[in-house]
Amino acid sequence: MPRVKLIQGSPDEIEAAYYDALARADIEALMRLWAEDEEIVCIHPGATRLVGHVAIRNTWEEILSRGGLHIQPRQLHATHSMTTAIHSVIEEIARPENVMAEIHIVATNIYLKTAQGWRMVMHHASVAPGPAPTEPIAETMLH
Repeated sequence: MPRVKLIQGSPDEIEAAYYDALARADIEALMRLWAEDEEIVCIHPGATRLVGHVAIRNTWEEILSRGGLHIQPRQLHATHSMTTAIHSVIEEIARPENVMAEIHIVATNIYLKTAQGWRMVMHHASVAPGPAPTEPIAETMLH
């Protein structure tokens, strides 16, 4: 039986590995970054909530069957504790000229420190209208 390479590192390193796996359309590497807990959650822009490894893997397999996604996370806003890291990013997606130029993706990636190291437990991405902000927001607003 082949040994599965475990990914170790900080939440920032796990996040970099996540976007790298998406760019390479490497479903195995991508799924190794998720926690082993069946309560993991993934919400793609405009889609329903997916819970658990099977649902998340199936959707990523379908998406990545068309090739890698070249996404650069920008404007990281991070909150860390001893066991949890929450990253809010604006995802810059490489796409052809004049295709959906006036939208951007806002994503939240949540990581939990597990026995295997830091692992993703949630990815929630939403389409936001208009151009992406160019500077971090100075004030925090609550709903």
